[in-house]
Amino acid sequence: MPELDGRVALVTGGSRGIGAAVSSELAAAGANVAVNYVAGAEAAQALVEEITGRGGSARAIQGDISTAAGATALVEQVESDVGPIAILVNNAGITRDNLIMKLGDDDWHRVIDTNLGGAFFACRAVARPMLKRRAGAIVNMSSIVGVHGNPGQTNYAASKAGLIGLTKALAKELGARGIRVNAIAPGYVETALTDALPEPARDAILASTPLGRLGRPQDVAAAVRFLVSDAAGFVTGDVLAVDGGLGA
Repeated sequence: MPELDGRVALVTGGSRGIGAAVSSELAAAGANVAVNYVAGAEAAQALVEEITGRGGSARAIQGDISTAAGATALVEQVESDVGPIAILVNNAGITRDNLIMKLGDDDWHRVIDTNLGGAFFACRAVARPMLKRRAGAIVNMSSIVGVHGNPGQTNYAASKAGLIGLTKALAKELGARGIRVNAIAPGYVETALTDALPEPARDAILASTPLGRLGRPQDVAAAVRFLVSDAAGFVTGDVLAVDGGLGA
């Protein structure tokens, strides 16, 4: 797979779970990675030290993309301190699960504002410099839940489905200027969230997954690496499922 040869990559929510795996994978491919985080500076710095200890290039940058001002400030800081952004991975996301009759307004707005609004604000902020350079690659982290839905996750499913629409619309808007926009829809991946699943729920997921295992963060990271590389130079507006066949 071709190296990313010093291209600047901004990974939102890039210090933990899937985001950390993506940050590490892109750095291993030669990218200069801006590891974005909102809270948890120690975890972000530890990841940066791990990446640089392996000879990669990374820098931790705090910023909240859930507001337009925060996303704009983050992009401006990365462009100023790290370099021109060639790759944006919108990975930042939260969950606030509950059945719809018990789902509060705040839980709805926080999930939509972070997962969908944050990706929109980050895309808009990075689009202007990418358009000037007539190049760029954006990957939005959706979910299999955004494709098929899931009980108790109306807010999360709506946000992740929205990311698919955002991806397809932006691919058509930006493609003429050499900017590619794709999405990834992970299935159930081994993270702190799935670690907390009751055993019966975990068994049910495994029984529905043709490959018979949960995904690993590295599985998703490898897909991101492909989509932002020159090997995917004719791929845009696509939604790549990394779900072990769960949604087949």
